[in-house]
Amino acid sequence: MATDLTARRIALSIQYQGTEYNGWQSQKQGKSIQQVLEDAIYSLEPYRPVKVVAAGRTDAGVHAAGQVVHFDSVGQIPVKRWVSALNGRLPASIRIRDSSEQSVEWHACHSALYRRYRYTIYNGKTPNLFLTPWTWHRYSYRLDDEAMSKAIKPLVGLHDFFAFQRSGSNRANAFTTIQEIQLERRGDLLFFEIQASGFLYGMVRLLIGQLVTVGEHRLSIDDFEKRWKERRRSEVKEAAPARGLCFVRAGYKQKVFRENIVFDSFPVLSLLTDDSPKSLF
Repeated sequence: MATDLTARRIALSIQYQGTEYNGWQSQKQGKSIQQVLEDAIYSLEPYRPVKVVAAGRTDAGVHAAGQVVHFDSVGQIPVKRWVSALNGRLPASIRIRDSSEQSVEWHACHSALYRRYRYTIYNGKTPNLFLTPWTWHRYSYRLDDEAMSKAIKPLVGLHDFFAFQRSGSNRANAFTTIQEIQLERRGDLLFFEIQASGFLYGMVRLLIGQLVTVGEHRLSIDDFEKRWKERRRSEVKEAAPARGLCFVRAGYKQKVFRENIVFDSFPVLSLLTDDSPKSLF
């Protein structure tokens, strides 16, 4: 009997394009990544209800390149077979990249040392259909990335980020530790990466929305800093759209997946410029 088998904790590295989903978490209305994945697992192990836990809950429309999840298996499917078995049952917008067995004490969320996100902004004048699903197109002004980089430096460390928390959060406080933050421009593309012990509800999109106003010289660096340090949530009105945001990876004390799965999950977008090498074909 399957119910007599000892449960094994299975970890999965998962990617998804969040455009068509109402976020990670299962809900009464709308399609969620969690529900689609749980249904696929249940089709392979219909012995008991399936509960999948993620390292971080992404909002509606947000993507993931290296999301980490776990569930408890009581069947006999070999751990490495879960990748092909699930990919054969999941829609093309969700892909499993790797699987491993962990101890029952390991937890995709609680064992994580950090979560890392990337936000991509396309700052070119010309629309580009193939960048649309993955970037926020800001074309009215040439963003001042030097000012934006200067504005984010004080964010590193343990701070109260209440100003960057959407309403509806059930957290007791808004303190979190930003471990690393950086902004890089490559031609017309700006890449913002942030790594933290955890994130508040809607934090990254609100932060990016404010940062863009700095880059467009509609908000000074000093006023940007005052807004979050003085908890001026009412002044934070602009949030970046979901499509430019991607959950890059989560980090753990122990090795969970292969190195290339963890660190090469999300290629950096690039565009040819006038001085770029041209193809010979």
